[in-house]
Amino acid sequence: MLLYCNCCLQPPVMRRPPTVVCYICGREFGTKSIGIHEPQCLKKWHNENDMLPKHLRRPEPKKPEVRSLGAKGFYDLDALNEAAWNSAQSQLVPCDICGRTFLPDRLIVHQRSCKPKPAK
Repeated sequence: MLLYCNCCLQPPVMRRPPTVVCYICGREFGTKSIGIHEPQCLKKWHNENDMLPKHLRRPEPKKPEVRSLGAKGFYDLDALNEAAWNSAQSQLVPCDICGRTFLPDRLIVHQRSCKPKPAK
């Protein structure tokens, strides 16, 4: 959608379509595609979680509850996205060596090359 300023001749402003953050992986998706993505993402999450060593397995992420605004049932998209982002971030696991956080399946890859910092 293009918007023009009526008071002067300025270039059009492109409006970015609204996006929703996935509560599982933290990536952004369009409002129409998030409903398709979430079940697939959760299935992938289960497959990857089941392959992890027991000490790295995580409980299933829960979809955040955000109350609707007004009688029409609209949601505060910013509040929904913030809750989803926090949920995705809570899935991260810290590296025992350096303290950086990773998704559990990526932590294993990281730990292969992570070295303790030499003492000064």
